[in-house]
Amino acid sequence: IVRVVESGGGSVEAGGSLRLSCTASGFSEDDSDSPMGWFRQAPGKEREAVATIGTFTSAAYAESVKDRFTISISRDNTERTLYLEMNNLKPEDTAMYYCAAGRRFGTEWIIPNNYPYWGQGTQVTVSS
Repeated sequence: IVRVVESGGGSVEAGGSLRLSCTASGFSEDDSDSPMGWFRQAPGKEREAVATIGTFTSAAYAESVKDRFTISISRDNTERTLYLEMNNLKPEDTAMYYCAAGRRFGTEWIIPNNYPYWGQGTQVTVSS
């Protein structure tokens, strides 16, 4: 069973920084290098893709966070740890942030349904 757990959310003022972490465990050896991603969902809005990366997949970012957010990944056997370094945060970055895992190679990274495994989310609140 794949388990995905996020941490690191919180409240900051605009211009501040936060670092999110996500640990995903329980992968088979064949799936251990599958891409992972960060999504976010603000109240009343649809879930949107923020960034993605994989062992053999280059990082990609939503235009709204490019040059402010940095995604990275590490692997220890079949356990993966995903990070999202968020700088120069803006009030519009306020949302519940979700870690997603298990995307098949070659599938669109921005589509939530392409990720079979999700964490419970961590709240990020940015005040002006």
